[in-house]
Amino acid sequence: MPLDDDIILPMPCDGAMAFRKIHIPSAGPLDDYPINIGQDGTGWGYVEQRRPSYVSGNFSEVEGGSRYYLLAKYETTQLQYEALMAEECPSPSTRLRLPAVSVSWFDATAAADRYNLWLRQNTEDILPQEDGVLGFVRLPTEIEWEYAARGGLEVGTAEFRDSRYPMPEGLNGHEWFAGPQSANGQLQLAGLLQPNPLGLHDVLGNVAEMMFEPFRLNKLDRQHGQAGGFVVRGGNYLTPQSDIRTSLRGEEPYYREAGQSQSGQVGFRLSLVAPTLTSRERIAAIDESWQHLGKDLADGDATQDTPGTVEQLSSLAAEQEDIALQEQLQDLENQLRASNQRQEEARNLAVRASLNLGSFLCTKLEDDGVFLDFLHNNYQMNCGVDSTDTSCDMRQQRLEEQDARLEALSRYYASSLVESATLYGENLLGEQVGVFEEIITHNKQLTQLKPYLHTHWENQREYLQQQHISTNDWLENCKAMAN
Repeated sequence: MPLDDDIILPMPCDGAMAFRKIHIPSAGPLDDYPINIGQDGTGWGYVEQRRPSYVSGNFSEVEGGSRYYLLAKYETTQLQYEALMAEECPSPSTRLRLPAVSVSWFDATAAADRYNLWLRQNTEDILPQEDGVLGFVRLPTEIEWEYAARGGLEVGTAEFRDSRYPMPEGLNGHEWFAGPQSANGQLQLAGLLQPNPLGLHDVLGNVAEMMFEPFRLNKLDRQHGQAGGFVVRGGNYLTPQSDIRTSLRGEEPYYREAGQSQSGQVGFRLSLVAPTLTSRERIAAIDESWQHLGKDLADGDATQDTPGTVEQLSSLAAEQEDIALQEQLQDLENQLRASNQRQEEARNLAVRASLNLGSFLCTKLEDDGVFLDFLHNNYQMNCGVDSTDTSCDMRQQRLEEQDARLEALSRYYASSLVESATLYGENLLGEQVGVFEEIITHNKQLTQLKPYLHTHWENQREYLQQQHISTNDWLENCKAMAN
């Protein structure tokens, strides 16, 4: 079923391929988004152990502070594959709506190559571009695939880390797996079941999907150094229900004894990306950003009049005539920069967490403040001087309890606001406001926080600029959101 925000690209033989935008928040040319991939406790730790990673996008949004890449909405069907690879156009049929299987990794990359050439010759004007450079299709990387398969920004952190993305219709309503209640040992037509939160169909089950890069084992928080065959992800129609999970990954050889490896349970889905070094201007922006990576950490509003440790190490290394000592100092400088960069990324996560908390507390101030006003008005209407209402004592008690509850919440909100302002400063907070806004924009569960984020940020900026704790004013600002 076409969606309004599908990206539809034409194909040979009057065909088409639908893509979905996979958004990643970004504020600079070297920004990427920290995620955890894999899963603990699967019994396959050497293959699937959870580890930290990073993802970024290839295309810039016209509006907003995000980048994105594109991932095909469906697994490549036999009809699409034949339209790219056959000498004559295929006749559409139900059978050709099945995912293309029994193709090698080389066949899949050859199909992507033919599609790229056809797009450039026939539809250059509608092919997505970045910085004036045309995009191209290829097999997805593991990080691109898993980030999208888990739901990307459309799901919360806890849901993202779960073994499967949220499935309102249950597993049977979203994915094909082994057993008579599902695939029943048969390959199924593409796109019949409900999609994942990003609008991608059949990301788990039906056919395992080829990845761009070779398979590597897991070594706790990193991948092993040996590269083997190619990676397949997501399981297939013969995978037991209990094994269907987003972290499921396996290895397929590029070649078997008789030639290139092919399997009736393995297919592919294309991603659409763009080159990284697209222009002199972008290279200059990347270089400038890289030069600032891992420089000495300071609070967001500090100005340094004296050189920091990293800069001093760099100067000291440049002054050395002893080559060995110079290399040691340069290694130390690089290690310090890397450590600083990790701290900065962790700090940015903490800043976004504080903005999330402040926005949520603002919603609570609104709810509790409006409720207190209701109780107060109700008490005044029913419990005047001449009132004979026997429930007035109870009403007054509830009013006092709610007043105390709101006062405690207001104090907590003010303390949290002042603490984060003191820790991070206006510049650091301001940088992450846009990033956090982009995150909640794409998450339906958090979208309602956006106006409260703006109100909280206004409260915080007021404190940063005036250094005055205005608890009552901040409460009234949050309560005003109810109007």
